Amino acid sequence: MRYARVREGVFLARPNRFIAEVSLEGVPAVCHVKNTGRCRELLVPGAKVWLAEAGNSARRTKFDLVAVRKGARLINMDAAAPNRAFGEFLAAGGLFERPEFIRPETVFGDSRFDFYVEAGERRAFLEVKGVTLEEDGVVLFPDAPTQRGVKHLLGLTEAVRAGFEAYAVFVVQMADVQYFTPNRRTHPAFAEALERARNAGVRVLSYDCAVTPESMEIGKPVPIII
Repeated sequence: MRYARVREGVFLARPNRFIAEVSLEGVPAVCHVKNTGRCRELLVPGAKVWLAEAGNSARRTKFDLVAVRKGARLINMDAAAPNRAFGEFLAAGGLFERPEFIRPETVFGDSRFDFYVEAGERRAFLEVKGVTLEEDGVVLFPDAPTQRGVKHLLGLTEAVRAGFEAYAVFVVQMADVQYFTPNRRTHPAFAEALERARNAGVRVLSYDCAVTPESMEIGKPVPIII
């Protein structure tokens, strides 16, 4: 998963969740933030950020904010990147040895999941969540309460009961972390729903990513503590 025409800047402010004010070579500019999460620990004044030039000349904002430096870590914060990177991973046989059919955005019951996969006799629904919140090497999801996330876990559980495989996949948008855990402090109901889903047969996976300002690629499995 790659971006074209990436430029380095400095974060100044975030007037609302959709836009950020940055400095590009000393010149103020406004860019689109491709993540509606809080990201308060990432978008701090003076942080080094990377912007991808948008292909639509009619847009109000010319750039998308896609990555940020937090200490020694480079973190991708594009909310669309986990699905794109994991879709490439699936197509390359990263999870299923010979996937014959991969369909994104597939409805089951009253849920819409990120992927439906057929591989031999296997039929699976997968929901992908991007993870950008990191504390001392531990990564957590969510960074804000997510009733939609709870609903997805309930839907995955129903898929298991109907005879499908079901996966909750947490794509960590950085490298070299210790382990993933649900953020009980921020949303205890999500943590409890994840534990119930795993006990019901939903497979919980997490992967880190190789991140550069221009790209993000699924890396290695991350230990999970629930």
